[in-house]
Amino acid sequence: MNFLDLARAILALAITLGIIGLAAWASRRYLPQLLARISAERGERRMTVVETLVLDPARRLVLVKIDDEERLLILGDGRELIEPRGPEAAK
Repeated sequence: MNFLDLARAILALAITLGIIGLAAWASRRYLPQLLARISAERGERRMTVVETLVLDPARRLVLVKIDDEERLLILGDGRELIEPRGPEAAK
């Protein structure tokens, strides 16, 4: 390998690292505003996941808040069970 091949490899590496650095800088500079604009267009979400708890590898508990009401879901084994609610449980 002569000097010209070594210089060409170093130049290609420098250009590649420069492109990666430029993409990282651009994403830090412009991506937060873009994501904020996209999320503002969707409006306010009605459902949020408050907390999750893994029971075992196949099952988990998920606490979900829907319109100021929290519901407990048991997910796993191809089934979803929702915490039963009666009229006495309503606030």
